[in-house]
Amino acid sequence: MDRLDANRMFLAVMETGSFTAAAARLGTSSGQASKLVSSLENALGVRLLNRTTRAIAPTEAGQAYFERMRALLEEFDSLEAAIKDTAQEPSGRLRITAPLTFGAMALTQVLSDFARAYPRIALDVNFSDRIVNLVDEGFDIAIRIGRPDDSAMMARKLCDMRLLVVAAPDFLAESGTPTTPEALGAMACIIDTNFREPNRWPFRTARGEAITAPVQGRLRFSNAEACLNAAEAGLGLACVPSFVAAEALRAGRLVRVLQPFEAEPLALYALYPHGRHLAAKLRRLVDFLAERFKGKPAWDEG
Repeated sequence: MDRLDANRMFLAVMETGSFTAAAARLGTSSGQASKLVSSLENALGVRLLNRTTRAIAPTEAGQAYFERMRALLEEFDSLEAAIKDTAQEPSGRLRITAPLTFGAMALTQVLSDFARAYPRIALDVNFSDRIVNLVDEGFDIAIRIGRPDDSAMMARKLCDMRLLVVAAPDFLAESGTPTTPEALGAMACIIDTNFREPNRWPFRTARGEAITAPVQGRLRFSNAEACLNAAEAGLGLACVPSFVAAEALRAGRLVRVLQPFEAEPLALYALYPHGRHLAAKLRRLVDFLAERFKGKPAWDEG
């Protein structure tokens, strides 16, 4: 028995819940999967799994062994990849998750440039506003806007991310231009439901104190670009990231309001799992992103 193969199979069975699924993941037969796990149990002298015709469940010893062995194999794989990476050009697949609008509008070109620079690295990119669990769902890195909540992840700041309040000139001519955040409560606002507090927009006083202002409106979207489009149509004010509003502001289709009260910027982060031995392919991507986004973002120029 190859103890490493047997341990990998045991972990796959625990993670997938069946010998058939584990065998498919590792490219072998369900019979071989069962044989490997049985051999591991014999070598250890303890039952790891309780098997019935309907289900597989870990024993107490099996659960403890799974948790320790998963960490050990992750460390082993990370070390092996790091050693290999020192001797050759980075290669392999990177799974990336990023917010939908930012990914489509600002990240795609950067990733395309990275792909050209590193032809042996394959990119599998998922644009979604859902907060995924990197480890459980098999992602290598997440690009996220705002303060990271997951202390189990490494977080590298890439750049500031400003929030702007904008509206169409015709809307302001008809409804008036707000001069204080409090004035928004009586005006039509377009709500981005991706905000942590959709009905409270962030601002900053002249003394630099963070405040929020209540807003309301009949239009609600779970997408910043949709909010921008509604604002361009003259349907209300929108609070959107500067990368979303930049082109419309330059073209004059929208104008900024409440500039003296602009909120403290959010930040764009690259999040990836802790590890003493960071794979070269991931390290190259993180460094590439940091270089491209450093300083004042391109969308804030002008």
